[in-house]
Amino acid sequence: MKAAAKNAEVYFTDTEKEKAVILSEQFAQMNLNAGVLDSNTEAAQKGDFVFLAVKPQVLSDVLCEIAPALRDRHIAANAPVMVSMAAGWSIAKIQSVIGEKVPVARLMPNTPSLIGKGMIALAVSPEVTADKLDTLKIILNGAGIVDILEEHYMDAVTGLSGSGPAFVYLFIDALADGGLNAGLPKEKALFYAAQTVLGSAAMVLETQKQPNELKDMVTSPNGTTIAGLNILERDDFSGTVIKAVEAAWKRSIELGEA
Repeated sequence: MKAAAKNAEVYFTDTEKEKAVILSEQFAQMNLNAGVLDSNTEAAQKGDFVFLAVKPQVLSDVLCEIAPALRDRHIAANAPVMVSMAAGWSIAKIQSVIGEKVPVARLMPNTPSLIGKGMIALAVSPEVTADKLDTLKIILNGAGIVDILEEHYMDAVTGLSGSGPAFVYLFIDALADGGLNAGLPKEKALFYAAQTVLGSAAMVLETQKQPNELKDMVTSPNGTTIAGLNILERDDFSGTVIKAVEAAWKRSIELGEA
């Protein structure tokens, strides 16, 4: 296995070390300097920003593992910023495990971050300095749009933009299936469905018009669009989507209370 690179800018650690090695090699292919560490504790000892990319159910174990190293660094006045992506875990809850004065940032990205098109909500504790926050935003900007917001909105963001891509993928798949049923080849149906969603989202952002206003621009009396909208309204499409976001939001709260 590849050893930790000297003077690496990014280090990876994973319970399955091969995964960390693969990530470091992917960085190397992009001419970025990365290394692999042997433990989470070593990551807490070395990093300026320590990203906690773990499931909420295992975050407690990880925090307990690295807490001694973080406390030592806090005493030495060089504590890293802990950056958590775990749904439901509040900044206060994280600090209750690792130390109340350790700087913590909480973020909620979504899967489009993998291609630089993400929506990334970010909240930080008072211990995160302005310089550290600026650096963190620079790090995250490559993954998409970074929005600073008050932490109490995080569970709602988790239900909307965190879980939302799965709902959109389901919608795109259904649109494509509809096109398939209407006679389009499968690859064309998926391409048209995905581009339609992409373009429609861009219209909302770029025109600053309300979605209902844009919907009315497409809809004419007795036309094709109103025929389709009547089916969606009959089957409570809007209500179902709202319930899906609310269910994800409530589950995020539950994960934080576990």
